[in-house]
Amino acid sequence: MPKVVAHQDCPSSDLIVDAIYEGGQTRDSGSDAIAKTMPGSGNQGGFRAAGAGEDKKFVVLYTSGEDRDWPDHLELSTGQFSYFGDNKTPGHELHETPRSGNRILRRVFDLLHANPSQRGLIPPFFVFKKHPTPASARSVQFKGLAVPGFPGLPATSDLVAVWKTTGGQRFQNYRAVFTVLDVPVVPRAWLQDIAAGRTLGPLAPKAWIDWVQSGSYRPLASESTTVIRSAEEQLPDTPLKRELLGVIYEHFKEAPVAFEAFAARVFQMHDQRVIIDEITRASADGGRDAIGRYLLGLSDDPVYAEFSLEAKCYRPASSGEGASTVGVREVSRLISRIKHRQFGVLVTTSVVGRQAYEEVREDKHPIIFLCGKDISDIVTSNGFNTPELLSALLEREFPGGKHGGSSSG
Repeated sequence: MPKVVAHQDCPSSDLIVDAIYEGGQTRDSGSDAIAKTMPGSGNQGGFRAAGAGEDKKFVVLYTSGEDRDWPDHLELSTGQFSYFGDNKTPGHELHETPRSGNRILRRVFDLLHANPSQRGLIPPFFVFKKHPTPASARSVQFKGLAVPGFPGLPATSDLVAVWKTTGGQRFQNYRAVFTVLDVPVVPRAWLQDIAAGRTLGPLAPKAWIDWVQSGSYRPLASESTTVIRSAEEQLPDTPLKRELLGVIYEHFKEAPVAFEAFAARVFQMHDQRVIIDEITRASADGGRDAIGRYLLGLSDDPVYAEFSLEAKCYRPASSGEGASTVGVREVSRLISRIKHRQFGVLVTTSVVGRQAYEEVREDKHPIIFLCGKDISDIVTSNGFNTPELLSALLEREFPGGKHGGSSSG
């Protein structure tokens, strides 16, 4: 269990990565955990900037993790944090937002890429995520100290204006990429220094000082200790994503063969370096529903890793207990078809059973599992984030599913 900081202790506590800062028990803004923890930041909105003028003292980035149209995401294995700006409804210019969040993004990325860079003017960013507790619905979890940009990411890719269509109206919003620095604990004393306008004093974290002075990123990258995902971890974690997975299953359940082409598309959506060469015929697939290549190296001097993909349209469930499970037999079938220097991909609307999962990981077979949760995450991040949008895609590009076809498992 992560550390929990009581509401009354929030103003004096250090910021500890993944610790929970409790909100109050009243229904007014005085219960806001971020305002209590970060004085001067305000109690509303995703962007909460402290300080007057163009250059802020610090900025809090708050994410609910539940916005289906603008899915903020922290990649724990790399420390990369993708955060969307605050122009989320039509009728406004990109930078005309009530809390000026997109102006803040434009300013800090301009400073980052100035020649010479003016990182000393960039405020520290503190990332918090919604995390309700029994004590308060306004509790949050601290995810880390962040700075704009990411190592190896070009200036053309770390702040991008993306288009969205809602109600037939097109508008733009920013997608910004940050690095969460390797700072496990942010001292309260440094936060007090920041409030006084001193970000580079002796109390500042070394990873922050190194970035400001040299531009050297030291991400908070954490290798997962969970080798085997539980059934619960393989299924969607929000009602919307469960509904989306249900739409997919209902569309293909009478014709699982048609699901094979969709499974291949999902793998392509996950990674643009995936090339699908063939969706194999059901009578001759030999344990492979699709074959393809994964692009390595340079586009004009490519090296490819070949893969075999197998798709299983099995019944999902709200919990792993009710799902139809992919077992040892199905996984062994795929493994037997993988040739030397190839890897396998298994895509299922359900879950992979623990025994099959363990055998693959313990024997180090090169198998990628894309389960129900992964499918719902991938379609959501690619813009098919409502049942209507997803159904339209399936009806348009995979009509053989709902209207029947030969069965395959």
